[in-house]
Amino acid sequence: MEIMLKKEGYTVSTAQSGREAMERIDTERPDLVISDIMMPEMSGIELLSEAKKRHEDLHFIVMTAYASVDSAVEALKKGADDYITKPFKIDEIKQVIKTLLQYSSAPIVGKTSKGKHADRFTLDRFIGKSEIIVKLKELVLQIAESDSIALILGESGTGKDLIARAIHAHSRRQDMPFVAINCAAIPEQLLESELFGHQKGSFTGAIKDKEGLFHVADGGVLFLDEIGNLTTGLQVKLLRVLETQELTPVGSTIPLKVDVRLIAATNSDLEEDVKTNRFRADLFYRLKVLPIHLPSLSQRREDIPLLAEYFLNRLAAKHNTVAKQLSPEAERLIMAAAWPGNVRELENTITRAFLLSKTETIKPEDFPDKLAKEEVSEDLAPEQSNPANPTLESIEKAYIFWVLNQSGWQKAKAAKLLGIDASTLYRKIEKYALKREGE
Repeated sequence: MEIMLKKEGYTVSTAQSGREAMERIDTERPDLVISDIMMPEMSGIELLSEAKKRHEDLHFIVMTAYASVDSAVEALKKGADDYITKPFKIDEIKQVIKTLLQYSSAPIVGKTSKGKHADRFTLDRFIGKSEIIVKLKELVLQIAESDSIALILGESGTGKDLIARAIHAHSRRQDMPFVAINCAAIPEQLLESELFGHQKGSFTGAIKDKEGLFHVADGGVLFLDEIGNLTTGLQVKLLRVLETQELTPVGSTIPLKVDVRLIAATNSDLEEDVKTNRFRADLFYRLKVLPIHLPSLSQRREDIPLLAEYFLNRLAAKHNTVAKQLSPEAERLIMAAAWPGNVRELENTITRAFLLSKTETIKPEDFPDKLAKEEVSEDLAPEQSNPANPTLESIEKAYIFWVLNQSGWQKAKAAKLLGIDASTLYRKIEKYALKREGE
């Protein structure tokens, strides 16, 4: 864990016991603690309770074996942000940590958040001022006022988790629990028990009654990420809970009433999955009451410099150093890149450049070589023709037109990105007879 996290760019401190960890927490004030539950002298639950008493805003992740998932749910109730079951996948751990630390203040999962915690995940935390993001934020605020199911659709790395938390923060349930689970990260045989709970003796290893996450989230919000990964059997049971607001734990015959607002998310094409019978049509239409479509980063390129600046400022604060700036060439490079991994990929790239740059100005050579080789999609060019030997003039015309589109036709901004004077840009626009689409 230490080696992996250091390679990811985190500053890591380790402790061999809960008591040693508590000393380090007091002296080093980390952003996040990852602790096993089963430890001698002081358990992870005890460490969590003590650490939260002294440092209320401390993020905390517990690790546990599958056989003791009940302890993880207890940890959620005591203020843990998330839990990781062993054996674990490195990529899953990276994503959990990245999500928690993505913004300076992350919500407490599975715990009533009151007072100063209530506005932790307001929409201001979702960075972007493009027209598409402004409209998205307006829609999210409207949806937050409702109590209906919300379905967040978008590619990986577009911020589905952040939007779910923002809906909770702006809703009437903001002071009640927000509980999140990634349906793709839990083995199929355990997911039913995780969601609905089980009774003692209902299956091998069920040594005591267990509350499901629906019950933990009672009164609040349950966020089911990657809902497209649910098996058909679980889809049926989820639909029943949504229709009746009742659940029946595994091994029980007595239904329990719950009051939970469901938010689901997926990067899958659920409509296609319905056509191929991989996803139930009745559940899909139940979920699709309030759909939210998150744009890819390529659909809001004008936000890229703003996001990059945000990441750089946060990195500077984290490492207690001067904020670094992007050179004009570096900014043009990130504006032109494809970003198939969206905001998450941009953040990783900016973090790498920040750590590798030896000066206060980040240059193109500080980015991975593949970034410079990525080509802009053809649909961004004003001409669909693709001659084998394009002239320099046609390349310049296409590139200027593309930059204008990405800057929302803000000519001063486009001129800066192009590295030319505004007067020169106006002459080029006139020379090439460039016009905004629709004009």
